[in-house]
Amino acid sequence: MKATSLSIMDGKRNQITWHDMCDHVWEFHVSEVCTRVLCDLDPYWGATGPPMRRYFHPDGTVTSGLNDRVWGGHESSFTVVTGLLADGNMRDHYVRINRWPRMSVSRNPNWSWVLSNHLYCYLSIPNATDSDKVDGTGPSYPMF
Repeated sequence: MKATSLSIMDGKRNQITWHDMCDHVWEFHVSEVCTRVLCDLDPYWGATGPPMRRYFHPDGTVTSGLNDRVWGGHESSFTVVTGLLADGNMRDHYVRINRWPRMSVSRNPNWSWVLSNHLYCYLSIPNATDSDKVDGTGPSYPMF
């Protein structure tokens, strides 16, 4: 019962943490406003192949999955930005990769995370099994 209660409370949380970023496999797709070339390479828009995946690492880097035709091979790092007011309320909360436009943070009804802006979207994949991700997904809660 306690584990269920913790899970429900966590699902209502709207502030993503560094741990959340690194503990999930992320599906990535470009927005329709991107160039036709990028959309043509993206399986989300009809290109062949599995959805593109991204990985956020504890050292702050971001990498892509294998055979990703959109990834440019450049170095990428991410940061989670949270601004708080004096009363403790959240003023601003977003994720940024390199100097690219910030991504807003939201949750899907299945409690997965969504990071998005006008150029691209990242979706955390609940219960993903991925040989590149050693620890699986989601935080572990001790069972009492």
